[in-house]
Amino acid sequence: MRRLLTSALSLVVATPALAGPTVITADRFLDVAKGTYVEHPAIFVGDDGRITSIADARTVRWGSDVTHIDLGGKTLVPGLIDMHVHLDSPADIGGHRGLEFTDSFFAMTAVANGRAMLDAGFTTVRNVGSGNWNDVGLQEAVDGGYVIGPRVIGAGHALSATGGHCDRTGMPPSMDPGKKLEGVGDSPEELRYQVRRQRKYGAQVIKVCATGGVFSHNTEPGQQQLSEGELRAIADEAHQWGLRVAAHAHGAEGIKAAIRAGIDTIEHASLVDDEGIRLAAARKQPVWFSMDIYNTDYTQAEGRKNGVLEDNLRKDREIGQIQRDNFRKAFKAGVKMVFGSDAGVMPHGLAGRQLNTMVTYGMTPLDAIRAATINSAQALGREGDVGQIATGRYADMVAVDGDPLRDVRVLEKVAGVVKGGKRIEPAR
Repeated sequence: MRRLLTSALSLVVATPALAGPTVITADRFLDVAKGTYVEHPAIFVGDDGRITSIADARTVRWGSDVTHIDLGGKTLVPGLIDMHVHLDSPADIGGHRGLEFTDSFFAMTAVANGRAMLDAGFTTVRNVGSGNWNDVGLQEAVDGGYVIGPRVIGAGHALSATGGHCDRTGMPPSMDPGKKLEGVGDSPEELRYQVRRQRKYGAQVIKVCATGGVFSHNTEPGQQQLSEGELRAIADEAHQWGLRVAAHAHGAEGIKAAIRAGIDTIEHASLVDDEGIRLAAARKQPVWFSMDIYNTDYTQAEGRKNGVLEDNLRKDREIGQIQRDNFRKAFKAGVKMVFGSDAGVMPHGLAGRQLNTMVTYGMTPLDAIRAATINSAQALGREGDVGQIATGRYADMVAVDGDPLRDVRVLEKVAGVVKGGKRIEPAR
């Protein structure tokens, strides 16, 4: 025993000091790939915000020139990723109430909404459709250090058929601008042009509305609005430019058309049928479902007060439980899942509540956390950057009290957020 103790003490003394601008320590972190905890980590971060090494904090030393972020008593998980948000959409402004505000108002709200998501532990978000390239502008402001926010992967304007879910509906002809709005196209050629146009002005992902929707006028969620040929043209054009494609698709036929067309993620997938589930599970090129199964709780409770029209609330009621049941069915069948909350329909700071809903409908806590980390990183094509606490990735992580593998609800109230190796103090 004495020899073992002497050997252990020699190891501590002999361990060299590690250099690096920052070291982060905590009780443990979750290795999402393995599904196990790593105890007593010392996570070293370089000037570029990426993890350079991970050591045992009990045996490693670091110099006085290293910034120490001490998260003792906490459990770390990788920074969460939300694959479906609308940062320039305040949840408490519904229906025609948006006409009460000037055009630039919504870009201003994106700053606070992005910050709310970061404070809730979402260090990366994919914004799938905004007005006036507001998401691209926010991404540029965050990257430039002008505002504090998550990593934003923006789509610019969503693509749509004339009169479709992502066109501007609910207005009389007298308020029609007399030309197609940004993102609107009615042939494969027009939609290819819109892919190029969104990319030209900074989009990092393409969003297309393949079916009708809940919160639009004169569209039903199950209604297919773009043909398979049009969807294939969008996917082919985007992939040629190195971009991935997200398809808003509630209806069964639109979902299947999007899968066959090569779309990368299916958003909502509410009314998916058994054939669509089989197609998704079997497709050689991975396709991911992003199903927003929490927000109906908020929209049904608060929507009318926020100005949401009764017809929209009716559609929301009709598909809410069906979507949740189909989430369970699709996950059980082996469909790949990512985390997408549709924040903007609900307050952005509540996005983390969906993790528990995912557990309620068939996932383990680890499954839900993987959907919001490693799975989403893979679906983005960014697995070398985000989604894990691992050497080479950005030092994006969330500190929580308790054990998220036993109770995922601890992620609904985070104790600390680190992005790129820097601790983010909560907004006041």
